[in-house]
Amino acid sequence: MSLRFARRVERSPRSTRGTDRSPGFARRAGWACALLALAGCGGAVRMDPPSPEPPAAAACRALAGRLPQVLDGAERTESDPPSPYVAVWGAGEIGLRCGVPRPANMAATDQVPVVDDVAWFADPARPALFTAIGRAAYVEVTISRAHAPESVLVELAVPVKAALPQTG
Repeated sequence: MSLRFARRVERSPRSTRGTDRSPGFARRAGWACALLALAGCGGAVRMDPPSPEPPAAAACRALAGRLPQVLDGAERTESDPPSPYVAVWGAGEIGLRCGVPRPANMAATDQVPVVDDVAWFADPARPALFTAIGRAAYVEVTISRAHAPESVLVELAVPVKAALPQTG
């Protein structure tokens, strides 16, 4: 998403409006920063954290410490609100939530792809959403079209396997 901000500043010899000496400059700059953060153009990216049960929460905290700083070329960034159960890369291009509920539309007979020993449920209703299943916690990953899902899932397989043991 791209936002364009235009500001018309008129100056006269007697006015300091629109300059750094203006009393309202700091307030306007603060609003601009807030708008950019909300747009995902800077600062933290808004992502609602899940509320995992205690065993899943412990596994998710272990996963948080193993996640990469760079994923498929995107730098890790802060989430809003900060949470050990959420990770974001780029300007929200890749989002991970650990400790989510079992996917509601996943049937016991669904065939799921396995990437480096991690099974991923690909939600047919939401093609950018993948959920790691068969582990101590469900891990939901949303991947934008700017990234190849197979690359992202391969890179996430190592920390998922290391932090979340398989369940029976």
